[in-house]
Amino acid sequence: MSPLPLSLLLLFCAAAASLWTGTAGEVPTCSGIVPMRYRNDKISIADFGGVGDGKTLNTKAFREAIYRIQHLKRRGGTLLYIPPGEYLTESFNLTSRMTLYLARGAVIKATQETRNWPLVAPLPSYGRGRELPGARYMSFIHADGVHDVIITGENGTIDGQGDVWWNMWRQRTLQYTRPSLVEFMNSRDIIISNVIFKNSPFWNIHPVYSSNVVVRYVTILAPHDSPNTDGVDPDSSSNVCIEDSYISTGDDLVAVKSGWDEYGIAFGRPSTDITIRRITGSSPFAGIAVGSETSGGVKNVLAENINLYNMGVGIHIKTNMGRGGFIRNITVSHVYMEDVRTGIKISGDVGDHPDGNFNPNALPAVKGVRLNGIWGQRVIQPGLIRGLKDAPFKGVCLSNINLHSAQRTRSNTPPWKCSDVSGGSVQVSPSPCFELASTNGAGGCSDHFQNL
Repeated sequence: MSPLPLSLLLLFCAAAASLWTGTAGEVPTCSGIVPMRYRNDKISIADFGGVGDGKTLNTKAFREAIYRIQHLKRRGGTLLYIPPGEYLTESFNLTSRMTLYLARGAVIKATQETRNWPLVAPLPSYGRGRELPGARYMSFIHADGVHDVIITGENGTIDGQGDVWWNMWRQRTLQYTRPSLVEFMNSRDIIISNVIFKNSPFWNIHPVYSSNVVVRYVTILAPHDSPNTDGVDPDSSSNVCIEDSYISTGDDLVAVKSGWDEYGIAFGRPSTDITIRRITGSSPFAGIAVGSETSGGVKNVLAENINLYNMGVGIHIKTNMGRGGFIRNITVSHVYMEDVRTGIKISGDVGDHPDGNFNPNALPAVKGVRLNGIWGQRVIQPGLIRGLKDAPFKGVCLSNINLHSAQRTRSNTPPWKCSDVSGGSVQVSPSPCFELASTNGAGGCSDHFQNL
């Protein structure tokens, strides 16, 4: 086996220490929900014939290395080391109790040969592929039913080379839903840290039906015109921590989801206890999003200390008739945004449907959305909040919000547009719509205002 450099071991130990929950007085972190494991057993992709020349196809090397980890089990698991170089490969599966470690200068690069890309079944909470009926292409790095898995390193890169997929989407020649870059299904105790993700064919990091997931110290990059390249999408998952990362993509930076219409309602698995903290980024779509697929329900989301630049929407909570489910106890605080089309958008008419079998009477219940400490410069429209006539949004509480436009708003154009919503506001500029103008705590905001 190839020896691993001492610098790798030292860096790995330092990364492990940085991921433990800090003591009182330190920067708050939720990453302690999953401990960083030190692996005594270490192997290199080079031991299995891996060649980092950017041309050799390394699929066999990756699959054999992971087969060895899965079947020749070592106490404490095994670290798979990727040395500097460009390792071209087809998609591959991870296994439990392993660390995928990318050295500085290491690139795992997806092949652009799509004809033999493997297919997997549609997610039951979606009922079909997200883009097209039927199956979907497997994610580039995939895992189903695993535990204790770490993807980390010295800021090596996982490159999806997604332009071939984006072009198929634009030309309408896709046969199935595009692959995500990394997807964990039915998994637990996952850490993704200190890696660069770029040019995903579709969503970048997609934990679905999973729990205890940490995404920290990552950089996620894709061109702003790349379609549906969401950064991190926790989906019907619980105890997810997303912290200290930079994301610049062609779609929402972080989007919390939980299933699509009648399929998500039947599957009935919510996304709960999601923390999003110290994220900086840019996108033509949303910075922090909930939805629009929320049919299994979303609750207990905290997003704080967010910096957004050149955005379509700063904060976007979105659902639709036929979704059912619920969105409740959402807190977003301490956000700075600059050059944004719409600062705050909470809407009940967003997103399409998987088929014509959805129940239009399955209305979402949106309650308890608290937005505090939000400052924006050059924000064209401060707020747009539109509930559903038969399911008004309740308890939308705004406080300490200043969203400034580069130009003075015309006197006959209200800065906020609202309908079918109740709540309250304190210290909001420009003044919100009359539905939220109350400062006495009406509309379910008393506790929020008392705690400011």
